[in-house]
Amino acid sequence: MDWARDMPTWPHGDWSRQILSRPHRWHVQEAGKGPTLLFLHGAGGATQSFRDLLPLFTDAYHVVAPDLPGQGFTKLGTRQRCGIDRMAEDIKTLCHSQHWAPQAIIGHSAGGALALRLSQMMEVPRIVGINPALSHFDGVAGWLFPMLAKLLALNPFVPDLLTLGAGRATRAESLTRGTGSTIPEEGYRLYSRLIRDRQHVEGTLQMMAQWALDGLLADLPNITAKVLLITGDRDRAVPPDTSVKAAAQIPDAQVIDLPGLGHLAHEEDPERVAQHIRAFLTA
Repeated sequence: MDWARDMPTWPHGDWSRQILSRPHRWHVQEAGKGPTLLFLHGAGGATQSFRDLLPLFTDAYHVVAPDLPGQGFTKLGTRQRCGIDRMAEDIKTLCHSQHWAPQAIIGHSAGGALALRLSQMMEVPRIVGINPALSHFDGVAGWLFPMLAKLLALNPFVPDLLTLGAGRATRAESLTRGTGSTIPEEGYRLYSRLIRDRQHVEGTLQMMAQWALDGLLADLPNITAKVLLITGDRDRAVPPDTSVKAAAQIPDAQVIDLPGLGHLAHEEDPERVAQHIRAFLTA
């Protein structure tokens, strides 16, 4: 993604700035005053995923949303730090460099797993996971998908191949509908912009190739934060039962299921998701 070219038409571009916090040059959106809420998007997304959710909190909170390394407008400083633990360490370093002390982290999908890992590194008191990706792939996919991601990430031509071809808007719509969600047309256009960017595709592949949840899953009983897991009952990417099983292992966790919503629940019905998050934060 090109900052000068794309930022003027990016959602909440006036909230955006670049921060050099080694090893990456981060793109961060920041607005509002009050207790800090840190928002973390899922693999393959960017800050645009929270375009309608963030404004619902700026009246009472200081909201911060970075693009993950190599995705969106964040420039990847090294290809070796895209796994969950190292990525969490780099986000912690970013927060410390900016004197952010999040009172809660709200993470979507893989961002939900990152939020839980960060809660241990930074002693964040409250965590919200929106359809959090907290399980391994089942069966053959458990070894096949990570292996394919590693092979794709190691081939320098693959990101170019994945961004070529016509009908990208249709491809973006097909990908998002495949998660069980139907989002506004603007959402499809924004995802289309992301998947035709080589850097973004490469960053997403690196994240997939290095992603391993064994350590986090083993640590679930040791999480001290209060945790809310929000699921959409139409989620085809992460089955809602994943959150139920994870919550059973976390000492202080609850699950809320939202009927009629899929994996991108916060893009489908941001007001309903925000209502549950606000109630959890003020309980």
